[in-house]
Amino acid sequence: MTNFLRAIGRRTIAQVQELGNCGQFLVYALYSILRRPGRPVHILKQVSFIGAKSLFVIVLTAAFTGMVLGLQGYYTLTKFGSEGMLGTAVALSLIRELGPVLSALMVTGRAGSAITAEIGIMRISEQIDALETMALDPYKYLISPKFIAAMISMPLLCAIFDVVGIYGGWMVGVKLLGVNPGAYFSEMYKSVEWKDVYSGFVKSYSFGIIIAWIGCYKGYYAGHGAEGVSKATTEAVVLTSVLILVWDYFLTSILL
Repeated sequence: MTNFLRAIGRRTIAQVQELGNCGQFLVYALYSILRRPGRPVHILKQVSFIGAKSLFVIVLTAAFTGMVLGLQGYYTLTKFGSEGMLGTAVALSLIRELGPVLSALMVTGRAGSAITAEIGIMRISEQIDALETMALDPYKYLISPKFIAAMISMPLLCAIFDVVGIYGGWMVGVKLLGVNPGAYFSEMYKSVEWKDVYSGFVKSYSFGIIIAWIGCYKGYYAGHGAEGVSKATTEAVVLTSVLILVWDYFLTSILL
C-alpha cells in the first residue's frame, strides 16, 4: 500500500513539474518575442511553412464543411419553413465555431507535428546544444519565429476557411437545392455581427499560440533517439488538439 501511494505521489509531482515547465516555456517564449523576435527572413519562412503550405488542406476542408452544413441545414430548416435562413445558419456556424476550430486542428496535424519533429531532431542531434555553446539564444532563432508566424497565419487561414465554407454552403443550398440566392446572402448580412467575426479571430489567434507553444515545447524537450521524437510528436498533436477544444469552450463562454 505504501509503495502504491508513493508511486501516485511521484506521478503527481512529475505532472505538476511538467505543467510548471510548460508554463515557464510559454512565458519565456512570449518574452523573447518582445525582446528579440528574430530576423524577418526567418519569420517569413515560417509564415510560408505554417500558413501558405497549409492553404490547400484548409480550402479543401472548408469547402466540404460548408457543403455539409448547407445540406444538413437545408433539411433541418425545411421542417420549419425557414429555408431562407440557410445562409445565416452556415455563416454563424463557421464564423463562430467551426472556422477557428477546424482550421486550428488542420494546422495542428500538418504544421504542428512538423514543428515538433523539426525541433526534436535538432535536440537529439545536439544542434540546440551547439547554439547554446556559441552563446546564441535558441529561442530567438527557433522558437520566436514560429510563434510570430503562427499568430499571423492562423487568423488569415481562419478567414479563408470562413469564406470558402460560406460559398460551399451556397453551392449546395442555392445551386443544388434551389434556395433563393438573395435570401441566402441578405439574411446572412442581417444576422452576422462584428462581435461574431471578432470572436472568431480572437479564437484563431489564441489557437495559433497554442499550436506553436505545445509544438515547440514538446520538440525542445524531446527524448533521445527516434523513439523520443516520435513520442513527442504524437503527444504534441494530441495535447494541442485537446487544448484547442477545451480553450474554445472557455473562450466561447467569455465572448458570448
